[in-house]
Amino acid sequence: MPQPVEFWFDFSSPYGYLAAQRIDAIAARHGRDVAWKPFLLGVAFKIAGTAPLLDVPLKGAYSKHDFARSARLLGVSFKLPASFPFSGVAASRAFYWLDGRDPALAVRFAKAAYHEAFGEGRDIVGAERVAAIAETLGIARADTLAALNDPAVKERLKREVDAGIAKGVFGSPYIIVDGEPFWGSDRLDQVDRWLATGGW
Repeated sequence: MPQPVEFWFDFSSPYGYLAAQRIDAIAARHGRDVAWKPFLLGVAFKIAGTAPLLDVPLKGAYSKHDFARSARLLGVSFKLPASFPFSGVAASRAFYWLDGRDPALAVRFAKAAYHEAFGEGRDIVGAERVAAIAETLGIARADTLAALNDPAVKERLKREVDAGIAKGVFGSPYIIVDGEPFWGSDRLDQVDRWLATGGW
């Protein structure tokens, strides 16, 4: 059985949001599942000595323009939240808590959280906001709030972030196909071709 395509992303990543619109369909065309893997860009930035795009001189203004243009190309809504860049810790914890119970529900949560953040431009920072998003999927608010403070859930996120760093994940999205890494939503066509051909 082929290994799942690993889809590493940060909830605070506009390009991760854009890639999330396509990754499942690309993998499905080639009979592959996708392992959705939220991680924390801030950890990678510290190791790599990099910074969020909007904090980089010259790149910031271009990036804002490119986020919106790329969304228009895909035909998806896009609005940068006022709090951008923001912490994806709570959303990531919620994802891994759900993943331990129902992986498909965890992916639905990830898509809903991404839509709230970049489709609607709304705040998804903090336990209350994350619990409200989960509640739209039928998950009791109290259960989500409790999970976000569960030491086991916190440790799961830490393990996953460490695993991503160990694999060389430094940006979002970061896709791994049978050990072959691809960084950026603009590499999805390469991912598609790699899956079709087995590499080049």
